[in-house]
Amino acid sequence: MSDVIQLLPDSVANQIAAGEVIQRPASVVKELVENAVDAGAKHIDVLIVDAGRTSIQVIDDGKGMSETDARLAFERHATSKIRHADDLFSLRTMGFRGEALPSIAAVAQVELRTRLTGEEIGTHLSISASKFMGQEPCSCPEGSNFMVESLFFNVPARRKFLKSNATELSNILTAFERIVLVYPSLAFTLRSNDSELFNLRPASPLQRIMDVFGKKINSELLPVKVDTSVCRISGYVGKPEAARKKGAHQYFFVNGRFMRHPYFNKAVMSAFDRLVPQGEQVPYFIYFDVSPDSIDVNIHPTKTEIKFDNEQAIWQILSAAVRESIGLYNEVPSIDFDTEGKPEIPVFSPGGNPEAPRVQVNPQYNPFQQPSKPHAQSVPTEWDQLYSGLDNKNQPDQLLFGQDEEEPTSQESESIIDEKSPVHYQYKGKYIMTAVKSGLMIIDQHRAHVRILYEQYLGKVPGRMTSQKEMFPEIIHFTPSEKVLLGKMMDDLHAMGFELTDLGNGDYSVNGVPSGLDGLNPASLVRDMVAASRESEVSGADEIRRSMALSLARNAAIPQGQVLDNNEMEDLINRLFACNNPNYTPDGNPILCILRQQEIEHLLS
Repeated sequence: MSDVIQLLPDSVANQIAAGEVIQRPASVVKELVENAVDAGAKHIDVLIVDAGRTSIQVIDDGKGMSETDARLAFERHATSKIRHADDLFSLRTMGFRGEALPSIAAVAQVELRTRLTGEEIGTHLSISASKFMGQEPCSCPEGSNFMVESLFFNVPARRKFLKSNATELSNILTAFERIVLVYPSLAFTLRSNDSELFNLRPASPLQRIMDVFGKKINSELLPVKVDTSVCRISGYVGKPEAARKKGAHQYFFVNGRFMRHPYFNKAVMSAFDRLVPQGEQVPYFIYFDVSPDSIDVNIHPTKTEIKFDNEQAIWQILSAAVRESIGLYNEVPSIDFDTEGKPEIPVFSPGGNPEAPRVQVNPQYNPFQQPSKPHAQSVPTEWDQLYSGLDNKNQPDQLLFGQDEEEPTSQESESIIDEKSPVHYQYKGKYIMTAVKSGLMIIDQHRAHVRILYEQYLGKVPGRMTSQKEMFPEIIHFTPSEKVLLGKMMDDLHAMGFELTDLGNGDYSVNGVPSGLDGLNPASLVRDMVAASRESEVSGADEIRRSMALSLARNAAIPQGQVLDNNEMEDLINRLFACNNPNYTPDGNPILCILRQQEIEHLLS
């Protein structure tokens, strides 16, 4: 029998690694910008064309590479970050695997121009699909200039499943934001199709947050700072009133690296128990500084999942630090009234200081008796007759489900119920119970209204969406990544009845909202719709329209606990069964169930 195990060619091995490291254009931007940071760059420029499909260019003023290093950098597991296995426990750099550049070169056409600090001549190198194309001396500034073109040109399946340009650009901006927030001392610029989206100058951490998310966020944040032998925590956490249902900016950074950590997220949110509504999130920007040998970043190629040796201790420190910040914010100073030189106000205090001034009280005074003064307004003496009907013990008790069998049904009580229309019963402000031929039908009123409004906003149910002007338009600020998605949603927003005006610098004015949204905050509503589209990563026009309709329906639907009268319940049921799918919500949750007559009889047998 012949041997069947063979070594994979480098080109195939590189494509396998690229499938883990380079998932989309945002991955290329992340890896190249992180390499620029590790190279000691002070200024980093990123240029994007067609959301990275056509080209991605990253230019830095770091220390650059020599001719040999430039060629060796594209070999697998070639890195300047570590030398031994023990170095994995003392990492202070963003990268260390040596997989980013060979993975990018395996699925794209790459050109590199780099010049080492102090050298007069640089190096120009080109690679296509892991194949070395050429290398020659060139004239270029100090630092590195990476040009990545035709991403996934040799992997058609991966290129085919890329999202729309708006979605991919939004992902690029998200990855970019995670890096610029943790390195506020560096200057960054980002351009997309010759349009400048970011131009960030060196600043403090708080100023960098304001530069990325707008100046308004400054009034929503509280400082957090604690220094212990286990870790040092600094950053900012949102005030309770800054909580949102969706789209809250939540960032954890450890030793200059962005990370996702649901366990620490619970530590932050536990400090807001009974301070924010259930299901809402508070923004935070938390920076951890821990000993490198107490964490493990070598878990996933994206390096966003990090394991801590002492998670429980850090959890308690983080929770206590956030609670302290909230406590200082909620602390109310005592009010010290200036009473010097003011006259004393007599206070009636029976049994108190006998020397204190006393208030004369007439124990015989009756406010319901006729006043002795002739000009005073008279009070009727027979006032108690007004309430005589409330203490009639001969009246029968009112019953919830009808008259007692021994009491005859009066003509007046029969006129209350119209036998021509069915009677519905609302249970705990959540469910509508009504009789059907097969038994008892139970309807979730909130989910039913979500289905009705969802189809109405999509135009499947007859009804014209009209816009209601706002007397005092609200201003919303969107980050560049959110603004990209908003531009794609704008036509559908106008069709639904929203009127938004671009004020520049990411600010928009909400001048009109769909009619029937009384009591809802229009700014929060639009922000939630953009955040929902961003979290679901929808790309096509139909998917965005459905996501917007669902988000708007959830916000505008009847809330749990709202009391409805019989006519309102009847109208809700009729509108529900006029929908295309009255059984399930747009996201697949059941709306109704039927307790059959046989089941009821079995329960009562």
